[in-house]
Amino acid sequence: MDKVHKRPDVMITVTKKDEVNLNVECDISIAQEINDFFTFDVPGAKFMPAYRSRMWDGKARLYNIYAKELPVGLLSYLKEFSNQLEYKLNIEIEDVGDPVSNEYVEKFCKDLKLQSNNKDIEIRDYQIEAVSHSIREGRALLLSPTASGKSLILYALMRYYQSRNKKQLIIVPTTSLVEQMYGDFQDYATADNWKASENCHRIYGGKEKSNDFPITISTWQSIYKFPKKWFEKFDVVYGDEAHNFKAKSLTSIMKKCVNAPFRFGTTGTLDGMKTHKLVLEGCFGTVHKVTQTKTLMDKGELAELKVTCLMLDYSDEERKLVKNMSYQEEMDFLVSHNKRNSIVRNLAVTQKGNTLVLFQYVEKHGDVLFDMIKRKVDANRPVYFVYGGTDTEQREQIRALTEKANDAIIVASYGTFSTGINIRNLHNIVFASPSKSRIRNLQSIGRGLRLGDNKVACNLFDVGDDLTWKSKKNYTLNHMIERIKLYNEEGFKYKLVRLPTHGTD
Repeated sequence: MDKVHKRPDVMITVTKKDEVNLNVECDISIAQEINDFFTFDVPGAKFMPAYRSRMWDGKARLYNIYAKELPVGLLSYLKEFSNQLEYKLNIEIEDVGDPVSNEYVEKFCKDLKLQSNNKDIEIRDYQIEAVSHSIREGRALLLSPTASGKSLILYALMRYYQSRNKKQLIIVPTTSLVEQMYGDFQDYATADNWKASENCHRIYGGKEKSNDFPITISTWQSIYKFPKKWFEKFDVVYGDEAHNFKAKSLTSIMKKCVNAPFRFGTTGTLDGMKTHKLVLEGCFGTVHKVTQTKTLMDKGELAELKVTCLMLDYSDEERKLVKNMSYQEEMDFLVSHNKRNSIVRNLAVTQKGNTLVLFQYVEKHGDVLFDMIKRKVDANRPVYFVYGGTDTEQREQIRALTEKANDAIIVASYGTFSTGINIRNLHNIVFASPSKSRIRNLQSIGRGLRLGDNKVACNLFDVGDDLTWKSKKNYTLNHMIERIKLYNEEGFKYKLVRLPTHGTD
């Protein structure tokens, strides 16, 4: 933000236009300062067509200076702006939160008779605090790692607002997660007289779009084209795996929920970009850090993660071949490299327990790995293939079968199994395709962190590729370096093992 002079006589008046936007009234010169404060460079903008054609300057503006609108979730940042410059801020907004205590929430959850797999469970301290904070604020973006029990937090919030006769919409990114959340809710209520079938309606391909149920669970893809009128009936809206909500289609849903004062997003990770964080906070509210993966591991509430970074070495001829390749050409070279695929195959089939092999390209890589693994294992060993074309019921069946197995192999695309899918009985994960996405990597790791009846640890094999020629590093090696930085940041234990690609059958 540009430097400005302090003007303590300035008054900024804030009212609520609706449950999406604030109305920020002030002098035009102060409006310009607010506009500057909420203007950010969009990462990667210079590669986007609108920027290249000079139709856009590559900046995101979160304050609409002409309509005088600011997303409700950014009120705390407007307060920060006013404090910095000692401007008077007149806020004419009623508090939507309920003043509940942690003790009240703990008793409320105890009365729900929570169960999982027909066993009584107690909601953990950090989950109680997250629910209490959310109810007190009325809005929150809950940052809590995978396997920390976000679905239980959502269930407690859902039951609380249902007890207050609020109509609720829960939005998830995939059809599998619609079914998983519906199943989780019923699982938690096994000992209660509450029934998911009587309270929750599911919307995705082929399902009825309208309903009179108090709770609707839907993929965003199924409803984002619905008219504004359809969303007006909801009082509470949840965004599970909220990091996906930076897409225009997702934020458009939130903007249509003009009568929903209560908004809660959950995510295991943010991508580290300030613009992304502010867009999400504008939709849901200020970030509230619930707990950390390392903390839960230290307490024994998550499986211990053991990371092996397998750095594959290549011949000089291959290094010379790759040195001038584009990123896509390098990826095509790697996923079609027979010796590399043999290493991934051997890694998958020699591990004990259930193994998840994640790939990026279905035809170029997933099909190939599945065939290679299927041919290598005993005919009685289950090997499953999951990608975008696998229907929801079949994905759920594979997940359920893996929970009961002890030597299954799932070859799955990142898009279908890196986010949200809950498999407690998963012992090994193999990153078969290189990825630089911080969110995708952490979400994928989370698939193996849940404790199982016979599981206290999970092995992650991160396959990287060193095709350095002289001082020139290849693209995917740089991505591997970024992933190692991430493991250091998260406090994960890891070891680096170099492995030649030659001599592999």
